Amino acid sequence: MCRPAQGPPRADVGPDPDTGRRLPFSVVYHDDYDLNLGGHVFPSTKFKLIRDALLARGIAAPADIMAPEPATDDDLKLVHTADWVERLKHLKLTFGEINRLEIPVSPELVRALWLAAGGSILGARRALVDGVAYNVGGGFHHAFPGHGEGFCAIHDVAVAIRRLQKDGVIRRAMVVDVDVHHGNGTAAIFAADPTVFTLSIHQFNNYPFEKPPSDVDIHLPDGLGDKDYLKRLGDALRPALDQFRPELVFYIAGGDPYEHDRLGGLKLTLNGLFDRDRLVIREARSQGIPVAIALAGGYAEDVEDTVAIHVNTLLAAVEAARQYPVT
Repeated sequence: MCRPAQGPPRADVGPDPDTGRRLPFSVVYHDDYDLNLGGHVFPSTKFKLIRDALLARGIAAPADIMAPEPATDDDLKLVHTADWVERLKHLKLTFGEINRLEIPVSPELVRALWLAAGGSILGARRALVDGVAYNVGGGFHHAFPGHGEGFCAIHDVAVAIRRLQKDGVIRRAMVVDVDVHHGNGTAAIFAADPTVFTLSIHQFNNYPFEKPPSDVDIHLPDGLGDKDYLKRLGDALRPALDQFRPELVFYIAGGDPYEHDRLGGLKLTLNGLFDRDRLVIREARSQGIPVAIALAGGYAEDVEDTVAIHVNTLLAAVEAARQYPVT
C-alpha cells in the first residue's frame, strides 16, 4: 500500500501505557458501516479495509477506535423531511427514488446510514474535545432533505451540524468539501443559512449536472493536477477561514480527485492528495478550529489505492494534531 514519504511514521511508536492509545484523537468506526452494495462501483467494503489497515500498520490501536450509536430519527429530521426518513427506514421508496439514489435499498443500507450519521455526530463532538476526529464512514453530500441521489440518502454531516447547533455546542460551522463531485446536497441544505459556510472544490464537468451554489464553489477543469489544485484550494480556503471564523470545520475528504479514479477526471497523485489533506487540516488547526473528518467518495481502479488515500488523510490529521494540539 502506498504512502507519501512525508507521512509521519507510526508503526514504531508503541501505545500509551496508561490508555493503550496511539493517536491523539479518536477514529469513529462500526462494522456495520458497510452499505451492502455487492459489486457496486462504490466499494463500501473500504470502511473495514481502512480500519484493518490502521490496525495492521500500527497507526492506530484498538483503544483509538470508538463505535457510534445510530442517529435517532429525530436527529435525521433536523435535516430531512419526516416523510423521507420514514419511507427510507421502512424501505418504501418508489422505483424512481431508488433509481435516482443509484444504490440498492436494504435493511443493511438503512442501518449503515443511521450509523454514519451517528458517527458524524460523535466525530464532531470528539473533534471539539481533541481538535480532530476521523469518521471512517460518512460524507454523503448528495443527500437532500426530501430525496437521495448519487449514492447518498442521509446527509450525515448536515445532521451532525444541526444536532450540535441544537445542543448549543456550536453556532457556526464550515463544510470544506474536496470530493471530485460538487456537494449539491450540502449547498441546498445550507442555502441562505448564515451560520454554515459551504466550500466545494470539484471537477466542473462531472456529476451532478445541476450544482446549486455553495458559499464558495471552485469549478475545476478536466485533468487538473496537484500544483494548480493546491493553489486554488489554498487561495479560497484561507480567506474563508479568516472571515467566517467557524467553531467547527467538517472536512469531506473524498478520495476521488485521484488520477486513477473511475468516476473522476482530475489528476491528483497520492502525494498531491496527502498535501491537500495537510493543507485543509493544518489551516484550520493553526487557527485553533476543530476538524471533523468524513471520507465520502473514492473509486480507484485498485481499491487498495482508495484505502491508501483515506489512510493518508488520517496521517495528515495526526501531523496537524501534533503540531497544533488543543490547549
